[in-house]
Amino acid sequence: MIQSMTGYGKSVIQLPSKKISIEIKSLNSKNLDLNARMPSMYREKELEIRKLIASKLVRGKIDFSLFVEITGEATSSQINKTVVKAYMNQLKDVVEADDTELLKMAIRLPDAVTTEREEIDENEWQKIAAEIDNSLEKIQNYRLDEGKHLEDDFLIRVKNISALLEQVIAMDPERIESVRERLNRGIAEIKEKVDENRFEQELVYYIEKFDITEEKVRLTNHLDYFQKALNSEDSNGKKLGFISQEIGREINTIGSKSNYAPMQKLVVQMKDELEKIKEQLLNVL
Repeated sequence: MIQSMTGYGKSVIQLPSKKISIEIKSLNSKNLDLNARMPSMYREKELEIRKLIASKLVRGKIDFSLFVEITGEATSSQINKTVVKAYMNQLKDVVEADDTELLKMAIRLPDAVTTEREEIDENEWQKIAAEIDNSLEKIQNYRLDEGKHLEDDFLIRVKNISALLEQVIAMDPERIESVRERLNRGIAEIKEKVDENRFEQELVYYIEKFDITEEKVRLTNHLDYFQKALNSEDSNGKKLGFISQEIGREINTIGSKSNYAPMQKLVVQMKDELEKIKEQLLNVL
């Protein structure tokens, strides 16, 4: 079953002193284009996260975000009381101010506040990793749902092309007769005597150049193959893209050989349906 490259997944986990929000967004792209945003303390896990996302989502323009909201009393910043007091004592010799104003000035000076680098708690990380998995499962389900809509649309388009091809096949004898009549009229207009046998041979040769039997067979096969690829277990947008190129090649050849306005109108309609398929294929995984 095909999957769309468009998807969204979000999970939220409440830990004792913080709330973790995980968001994953995905859009279409030829390759895997992953952008990861997270607090610096989790950067050591970035490679692990990237590998996990790549294994699950395979392809697409993906934005991964991990947000942390502190809900408890824990903080990584501490006031360096000794340094602040030393600053205040020095400032008293420079400016006349009360202790509140001195404190405001001192707290802005270097090393007044220190930030300790937090270490990741492995038990905490296991819970976060489980939520990342949960988000990935949500985005995969989203992609499958979107893929079902795409599949339904593809089947309608393929059915429309098949129906138009049936009209082309039904019209073909009429087209050949029309070509024959035009050639006969052309010979009659130049009012020249011709060898009937030779003329018939040339006529057969000329009409054979406009024969579209092979194209009709190949186009039917390509349409069948496209539907089989849709029903395969793996989602393969690139493969479907290659098949659509072959479909387009046969439609174009029928158009160039038709030499008959009513048939060319049908070919234009087939091209229109195929273009809609190609547009949607850009979003298939």
